This record gives sequence, C-alpha cells and structure tokens, in this order.
Amino acid sequence: MKKALVIGVGPLNGLGAQLCKKIANNNFEVFVAGRTKDNLDIVVNSIIQDGNKAKSLVIDTTNEEHVKNMMKFVGSGLDFAVYNVGNNRPGKIIDMDASYFKESWETSCFGGFLFAKEVIKTFLKEKTTGTLIFTGASASLRGKSNFGAFNSAKGALRNLAQAIAKEYAENGIHVGHVIVDGGLAGERIKQRLPDFVQRVKDGKLIDIESVTDAYMFLYNQNKNAWTFELDVRTSKENWYIRKDF
Repeated sequence: MKKALVIGVGPLNGLGAQLCKKIANNNFEVFVAGRTKDNLDIVVNSIIQDGNKAKSLVIDTTNEEHVKNMMKFVGSGLDFAVYNVGNNRPGKIIDMDASYFKESWETSCFGGFLFAKEVIKTFLKEKTTGTLIFTGASASLRGKSNFGAFNSAKGALRNLAQAIAKEYAENGIHVGHVIVDGGLAGERIKQRLPDFVQRVKDGKLIDIESVTDAYMFLYNQNKNAWTFELDVRTSKENWYIRKDF
C-alpha cells in the first residue's frame, strides 16, 4: 500500500482533515500531521472507522529535527505529500510586531522548505516518482490591506514551489500548488468569523469536498500533461456575477 503524508491537519471538517480522508479512500495509508493531538486523533479514528489506515504525528513544521524525525516515522513507500500550513491572521504593517511577521513567514515558507526538502530526498532515495502539493491562497498572487505578513509568506511559498517543480520534474516528481481563492466552508471560519458566515449567501464559501477533489486530480495526472497550479474558487465571486442580478 502506498503512503501519503498531510501536514497542517486541524479540525475534522477542515481542509487538512478532509483531504486525509479523501486520500485514505483512494487506497493510501495516511500519516496525519499537525500541532494539536486531540484533533489528529479524531481524524485518525474517523479514517480507521471508514476501514482505512492512518497514523498521527504531532509536529512543529518550523523545527528541522521534527521534520526529519517525521520522515523517519513515515518510512519507505511515500508517494503523496501535502503541505497545508499557513496563518492568515490580519494586521496592519505599522502595528505588527516583528515576531509576528517572522512567525508568519516561518510557518508558510520556511516550514514548506523544510518539508519539501525531506520529502524530495525521500522520493529520490527510493528512486521513485512522487507528488508534492502545497496549499496556497489568493494572497500569493496579490497584496491585500491588513494582510501584509500573510501575503508575503504565501507569495514566497508559491515561488518556492515553482522552483522545486522545475528542479525535480526530470526526476518524475510532480510538484503542484493549489490556490484556495476565498473562504472555506469549514470549522475555522465558523469559529473565527461567525457573523460573516451568517451574512454570506449560499455558495459564497468554497466547498471543502470539492477542493479535495482538486488535489486528487493533480495526483492522478499523466506526467506528459502535468499542471503546476490550480485556482479553486466559487462561481459566485463578485467579478463573476452581474450587478443587476
């Protein structure tokens, strides 16, 4: 059985957790990694209850030794890896502590580098093909007021992903970047922005199940027609709807 590793897993109805369940349903043993053991245990138990295989790992993605030990725990047979980590808390530049800006960059980009480095080394060591996907955001494409730290961190991660994709394509390693262009209809946004969730119209939040399909689409692509980047959004964005509707 092939193995998959997803890092950045939170609540059961979040993207990371639902991605783990989707991958497990496609005949993978899934390694579920994140910061909160209780969340990870819930996800692993849900996967096992579905008749699939999963194990959990508590990890700090910005700690190189943690990442190296994680790869030892996963062992051989890794074929699919996803970096689903980021922090999009708002903040104005002049009010922002340097420590917060640094944390945002380390979480998104530096952690992505550490993760990718060990994943790619594993693929090359086993002389096998593999797929590595980064979860991005529209913040990687354009700056937005009050999100300077997140914008710069996700923009750096996108460029890193492009560089890795070009460096290792000849080795049969497919590197992809999924831009989540909007709010996901999951637990995080309901907890952080309950008033916003109540106000938005049906279809304004992105369906998580459909986003997980995008990751599997990238994984299943033929090497002669690889896609680097997918931009996932709803059909009801303001630019898409006529004002007289």
